[in-house]
Amino acid sequence: MASTGESFAIFAFAPAFTALKNYIGWRYTFVVIGTLQGITIICGALLHPIVIKPTSQTETEQKITYTLPGEQVQGFGSSGDSVVQSLEQEQGLKSGIELEEVEPVQVNPKQQDNTSKNRLLDLTVLKEGGFLCYSAFGLFATLGFFAPQLYVVELSASLGTERDKAAYMLSTMAISEIFGRLSIGWVMNCGCIRKIFVLLICVSLMCLVLVLFTIVNGFWGLVVCCVLYGFLLGNIASTHIPMLAEDDVVGIQRMPLAVGVYVCIQSFAGLAGPPLGGVLVDITQNYSAAFYSCAAGMGLGAIFLGLVRPAKTGHLCRRRKNGENNSAVEQVSKSSQRNC
Repeated sequence: MASTGESFAIFAFAPAFTALKNYIGWRYTFVVIGTLQGITIICGALLHPIVIKPTSQTETEQKITYTLPGEQVQGFGSSGDSVVQSLEQEQGLKSGIELEEVEPVQVNPKQQDNTSKNRLLDLTVLKEGGFLCYSAFGLFATLGFFAPQLYVVELSASLGTERDKAAYMLSTMAISEIFGRLSIGWVMNCGCIRKIFVLLICVSLMCLVLVLFTIVNGFWGLVVCCVLYGFLLGNIASTHIPMLAEDDVVGIQRMPLAVGVYVCIQSFAGLAGPPLGGVLVDITQNYSAAFYSCAAGMGLGAIFLGLVRPAKTGHLCRRRKNGENNSAVEQVSKSSQRNC
């Protein structure tokens, strides 16, 4: 839900900036865009981490008075007070046990800072085959994120669509992307299928949609492709980074150190993707070439994504075998020492 903001922005700003460019020119339009981007500085200045402070004073005793009907109390006679007293003692024991269980463990802040720094600088995650396959998926799949947004307007114009109408292609993508981001959360929470398999299905369908861009003709054909692309883009864009927290990839414990490495690897495709598409368009003089290259990258990403779980399970099996071998060696060494 938090990531739908950019989709609303694309929906509103794509036609607005197109009209503004025709009115004041592209130079002053960039000045307006830069001014709007300056709002990010204000948001960054106001942003601060949420700190939950532990309660300093805790109740050591908790007494609950159990009220009984008057007739039952009279029936008990003098034993009524003893019943209430025994219930209070029992409740006090239970509350004391709960307080002992909930008592937080105090950690030295210096040690905590050092461990966090070491975790952020730890690159041992690159030794896991599952994470390497997932990083390769992010590297190649990112190639398919840029071409439709960069070249769909030019592709529409080359097919005879007016540029003012072609700008609405981005708005169509943005609307469907909102529904894609919200619906994928509902699908993931159902738990009917593994989350990594849901992502694999979305990536495979995205590859087919990118090829479909080069086949359709006319305005409405491109609109259908933009709707499908925006919906699948919302599915993938909102899940590929949180997917690192799943046990099929690295798990929630190692996610903080895996996110930085994953995004760093993914950024290489973000750097090379748009220039690669531009080179292909210049060579072939056809905007469909950029979509073919993105479809090829998305297909390779789907292959590597399908290998994540086998690589992860194979790594765990090797780790278990090594642990069993080490335990067997330790037992043999201990028995030999006892015999000596």
